[in-house]
Formats: sequence, C-alpha cells, structure tokens
Amino acid sequence: MSAASGEPFGGGALEIELLVQDGLDATVSNNALIAAAAETLARIGIDRGHVAIEIVDEARIQLLNNEHRAKDEPTDVLSFPVDGEGVAAEGPAAVRALPAVELGDVVINPDHTEDVVEAVIHGVLHLCGYDHEVDDGQMLELQDRIHAGLKQ
Repeated sequence: MSAASGEPFGGGALEIELLVQDGLDATVSNNALIAAAAETLARIGIDRGHVAIEIVDEARIQLLNNEHRAKDEPTDVLSFPVDGEGVAAEGPAAVRALPAVELGDVVINPDHTEDVVEAVIHGVLHLCGYDHEVDDGQMLELQDRIHAGLKQ
C-alpha cells in the first residue's frame, strides 16, 4: 500500500488518510480524493476526526463485500463506520455531536466505479450516518450537490 495524507483541517482536528493498493491507480489525483472527503465533511458540519480511504483491487473488495454483506461479488464502494451499527446508524446529528473520533474507512474499487470522486463522497456520507436506502433521496441529492460543487 502506498499512502498519502490530507492536510489537517479545522486546526488539525480532521485527518484524511488515503491508501492505494500497490499496482493500482485511483484514476484521479490523490489530492482530488482527499479534497472530496474534506469537502463532504465540511458540508455536513464535521470538522474533527479521522477518515481512511482505501483504493483496492477487485479481489479485495469482493472479499470485504462477502465478509461484511454476504455478497460474493465485487462492488464499487464500501463504508465501515468504526462504531459499526452504533452512532452512525443514529444519523448525521449524532456523528456531529461526537468529540474528535475515528469516523471509519471507505474502500473503493476503481474498476467498478464510474467516478472515484463521487464514490468518496458517497462513502463518507455513509460513515456520517446518511443512508440512501432508508431516506427519501436526501443523501443522493446531497451527494450530487457536493459533487457538482467540486467540479466548478
């Protein structure tokens, strides 16, 4: 794995770590991925904690998808809040109320992702309690707004 870390944000209270599996290319710059995570967190009012983003191959994401979701197939993005079904499941307000914490990991396979930046946004939103499978479209609308803002 090769690593890159984002500059501390919010007086050093926010750390974004990027890990890229050896031999892989994220298809965009490391800085763009770190900026996508930072902007997502800023837009939802989280200015402290640690997020790790991992770019992996098809075999690795398939293994994780099988272990954690009982789906023996590759996917585009997986999110693993450190608290599991705890605070993140309570929603974004509960996450914002925490002191600086380990928010969790976002794992992305670029071969199954049309847009790696959008996958980062999607994964970070899940870490922070958003869930498009149970809301009325709010998460995906927010994801689209953040993504559009990054393109400007």
